[in-house]
Amino acid sequence: MTEFSQLGLSPTTLQAVADTGYTTATPIQAQAIPVALAGRDVLGIAQTGTGKTAAFTLPLIDKLSKGRARARMPRALVLAPTRELADQVASSFEKYAKGTKLTWVLLIGGVSMGDQVAALNKGVDVLIATPGRLLDLFERGKMMLNGVELMVVDEADRMLDMGFIPDIERIFKLTPPKRQTLFFSATMPPEITRLTTQFLKDPTRIEASRPAMTAETITQYLVRIPSSDPKMKRAALRALIGRADVKNGIVFCNRKSEVDVVAKSLKQHGFDAAPIHGDLDQSLRTKTLAAFRSGELKLLVASDVAARGLDIPDVSHVFNYDVSHHADDYVHRIGRTGRAGKTGQTFMIVTPGDDRSLDKVLKLIKMAPEELTLDSADLGGGSSRRPEKTERAEPAREQAERPSRSRRSPAPRT
Repeated sequence: MTEFSQLGLSPTTLQAVADTGYTTATPIQAQAIPVALAGRDVLGIAQTGTGKTAAFTLPLIDKLSKGRARARMPRALVLAPTRELADQVASSFEKYAKGTKLTWVLLIGGVSMGDQVAALNKGVDVLIATPGRLLDLFERGKMMLNGVELMVVDEADRMLDMGFIPDIERIFKLTPPKRQTLFFSATMPPEITRLTTQFLKDPTRIEASRPAMTAETITQYLVRIPSSDPKMKRAALRALIGRADVKNGIVFCNRKSEVDVVAKSLKQHGFDAAPIHGDLDQSLRTKTLAAFRSGELKLLVASDVAARGLDIPDVSHVFNYDVSHHADDYVHRIGRTGRAGKTGQTFMIVTPGDDRSLDKVLKLIKMAPEELTLDSADLGGGSSRRPEKTERAEPAREQAERPSRSRRSPAPRT
C-alpha cells in the first residue's frame, strides 16, 4: 500500500487530502501522480471507481500553485464527456485546492454563459469543461488556449461514443504543442490509440486493475419475461421495485427516449421517480441529482451517459430495465450499489430479444446471476408481489457457448 505522503505532493496538498480522510493512494494514483509531477505525459487506462480523478487533480494543483492566472488565458484545461462528470471534477478541485489561491471555472452547457464569461475575464487557472461549451466560448472570443500548460482528457472512450473526437482533435490543435497531457480512457479502441499517438509525447502508460467485477456486497438477479412488449417490461419493473426492501434505486435504460417513458410510467403508478439524461435542462438535472442524493427522491431513471462518473455513495438497488449493449456498462451500472461496505441488489430484466447482449455480460462477469420468476399478475401490471427464487442458472460459460436462442427460465418456481 502506498501512502500519499510518499508521492512527492506538497504539504498543502497533502493536508487537503488528509482533511478528506484519505491516507492510502489507489494503484492509479500511486503510479500516475509521481509521473505527472515530473512533467511527463500520462496515458492512463482506468475505469470509473479506480480513483483517477484525484490521480490528475492532485498533481495539477501542485504544478499550478507556483504561478498566477491571466485574463482569458487559462493555464490548465480538463475535458470531460458529460456535465455531471465535469461537475464532479470541479468538486474534486474544491476539496483539494482549498489551501491554495488557484481559481477554476466550470464550463458546461445548459446554464447561463454570463457567470462563465465573467470568470474568464477575471482570469482563471483551470477550465473544467465539456467540449461543446468550450468551443462555443472560444469561437465567441471569450478565451485563448495558447497559455495552456497542462491538459487533461478524462473518459476518452466515452467521448468517442458521444461523437466528440473531432472536437477533441480541434482543441488539442488550439493548445501549445509543448503542453503536458494527462489522458485517461477505460478502453483503447483504434480511434483513441490514433489520438494518443498524434498528440501525446512519449507518454508513460499506466493501467489500473479493474475493480472487482462483482463485489461481494452486490447480489445480482436476472428476471426473464416471455415478451419484449414494453408494457410487460414496465409491469415487471414495477413488481421488482414494489419489493419491501427497496430504499432507493437507479433504473437504467439504453435510450434517452426510454428513460422519459419509464419515469413517466412509474410516476403514473404512484412511484417517486424522475428522469436524468443529456437532453434535459442542466438546472433540472442538478436539482434531480441533489434530491436523489439527499433522499427526497426514491428512484432515478437514467441513461448510461448521464450516470457516468456519478458519485452517489448509498444506493440500495439497481434495476436494469434494458440489458446494456456494452458489457462494461453493465459492470458500471451495478457498481452504483454495494459501496463502502454496504450491501446492494441488482436486477436485470431479460426478454427473448436480449440473448446477444446477455451473452456478452455473462462472459464478462464470469458468473450466473440468480434467476427470479414473476407471476402472471405481476407481468400483467397487477400486484407488486415479491418475486420468488428459482434454481440457480447454469454457469455463465455454458450459457455463453450455446448458440444464441430465446431462453426461458430453466426451472419452475420453488
